[in-house]
Amino acid sequence: MAFVVTENCIKCKFTDCVDVCPVDCFHEGPNFLVIDPDECIDCTLCEPECPANAIFAEDEVPENQQQFIQLNAELSKTWPSITEVKEGLPNADEWNGKEGKLNLLER
Repeated sequence: MAFVVTENCIKCKFTDCVDVCPVDCFHEGPNFLVIDPDECIDCTLCEPECPANAIFAEDEVPENQQQFIQLNAELSKTWPSITEVKEGLPNADEWNGKEGKLNLLER
């Protein structure tokens, strides 16, 4: 089982989670992070570090966020790995907690 980054990360892209990952399974897109399910070792370290509460264990992903399981698997194959903390996106705090951001995901 892997962890999954869900919708609330879109337009926030806080990277606190990246710093604690022992296997470097995070990948970075323009306005979203994903976890490579083949690399994730289910260590649970990233989940409490996410200021947006956007990371869930795969079997605990909310019903309305299930599409992010496949999105993480798909996008992690093409997006570059991220291993160092970066600044969150401009206006990240304003976007944190807003719903309906899937259409804003940049690939």
